[in-house]
Amino acid sequence: MKIGILGAGRIAIKMAETIKGLEKPENMERAIAQMYPDRKAGDTMQPLPQVERTAVAARELERAKKFADEYGFHKAYGSYEELLADPEIELVYIALPHSHHCEWTKAALEAGKNVLCEKAFAMNEEEAREMLELAEKKNLLLTEAIWTRYMPARKMIDDIIERGEIGQVHSLSANLGYPVTHKERVMKPELGGGAMLDLTVYPLNFASMVFGDKIKGFSASCIMDKSGVDGQDQVTIAYEDGKAAVLSSSMYTMTDRTGWIFGDKGMMEVQNINNPEAIRLYECEDGGSPRVTKEYSIPPQISGYEYEVVSCALALMEGKTECVEMPHSETIEIMRQMDEIRKSWKAF
Repeated sequence: MKIGILGAGRIAIKMAETIKGLEKPENMERAIAQMYPDRKAGDTMQPLPQVERTAVAARELERAKKFADEYGFHKAYGSYEELLADPEIELVYIALPHSHHCEWTKAALEAGKNVLCEKAFAMNEEEAREMLELAEKKNLLLTEAIWTRYMPARKMIDDIIERGEIGQVHSLSANLGYPVTHKERVMKPELGGGAMLDLTVYPLNFASMVFGDKIKGFSASCIMDKSGVDGQDQVTIAYEDGKAAVLSSSMYTMTDRTGWIFGDKGMMEVQNINNPEAIRLYECEDGGSPRVTKEYSIPPQISGYEYEVVSCALALMEGKTECVEMPHSETIEIMRQMDEIRKSWKAF
């Protein structure tokens, strides 16, 4: 799978380093085994998917050349259009600001390219539907690069809950915060800036992965930044089955980024919902302080991005146009949730 990247910023660098790691067959095989642990031991996939750092495009040719030289890409283009015209490229990774996702995803699809588009997938549900409808029309793969959906930790969390290790779950909380106000794209409304599309999307996905999407209602508020974007978000979700989720985000400070899932026999801590580092189970006896009863380690990884790339490679090998880890219906649902939350905001 020959990969081209639109954009040469920080996130493109991380993807470039990830693809480099996946070019080693042992890393590809390890990632597949981590994602699909139910495969029988020794059941090596043949042929093993292959990926390649093929091309990068930036707005300036010199910047693209510098990126290509530094991160081992064969070709550099000074415009996105030139990369999309390259007949070798099989998958395009959209590493651009949110405001550019719809335009360049559709351009890539029109050029006959499969697409892995960074989160948040689009500016709103309407754009997301346009993108997915075009992909369906062109019979091409299109998926959202929300890395937490593809990580092995997701299955680990699901399995713990399914086994009843913390009993019947009733509520969860999750937060994500980083000091990112120095980034232009985060501070400008016209680039899709603010906490919602950049940060709150992760707690929302965390809640969706654990509790599903049968939502009864939202209660939401935000702290507006003087730049005109939401700086901090707070969201409470009530589910039809009586469960509840309390979510928050901030672009001003580092938070502990922890997810807590509460059951009637104990609770689960997910250390760093943005890229899980450990999973711990706790129990309380007679109202005492919680004590750790079990800890699950997270498998070693290249960067965490490898799982979405592997999923794309496998989907293409199998002739699929969406990835099982993040189906199109889920991308639309999360965009719908963000639209509804923004409409209901009490802004301060």
